[in-house]
Amino acid sequence: MSAGIDYGLGRTNIDNETGIRFGVISQGSVGQAWYDEAEADYGPATCPSCGNECREYDESKHDDELGQYDDERRASCCDYVCDNCSHTLDSSDCYGEEPIGWNYSGDGYVLTDCLDSDIMVLKSPFYTRGNYCSPCVPGAVSLESDNEEGAKAYCLGHDWFEESRAPYRVYRVSDDSEVLPD
Repeated sequence: MSAGIDYGLGRTNIDNETGIRFGVISQGSVGQAWYDEAEADYGPATCPSCGNECREYDESKHDDELGQYDDERRASCCDYVCDNCSHTLDSSDCYGEEPIGWNYSGDGYVLTDCLDSDIMVLKSPFYTRGNYCSPCVPGAVSLESDNEEGAKAYCLGHDWFEESRAPYRVYRVSDDSEVLPD
């Protein structure tokens, strides 16, 4: 059985060091584990006046650094500094109220949300084989396709799923051995 069409032409959504594709799975298929582990991403700190990226305020340079910035803000919380506007800013000034995405990094995994309701597995100690995704995520592999002759893709281990059983076969990246559910 063919893995389908690689719309990424071998260049996108792939770990160039290992040749393993990024896997994509619905958040609903994973269940509560994703919602418990994922952290909100609010993007970089930006200045509300000019939109430029801010840098973190270095307290060890307090007198030298703040001497050049606006006097009215010097007494307030100073988490960030905008070099363009000469403003000192509290972190609440630099981030939006809503996250721009969700991420998880730990236990050998690097995960991020994609397409509003999916999870992309960017790094994992495990892989499976499946069909390429549609043009929506070119070069990535659908983890819900379970095609033993398909493309290799990073995946989530059994412990991420209800009843501790992934909907696909799981292999270790380190030695290609199959990992059976508990």
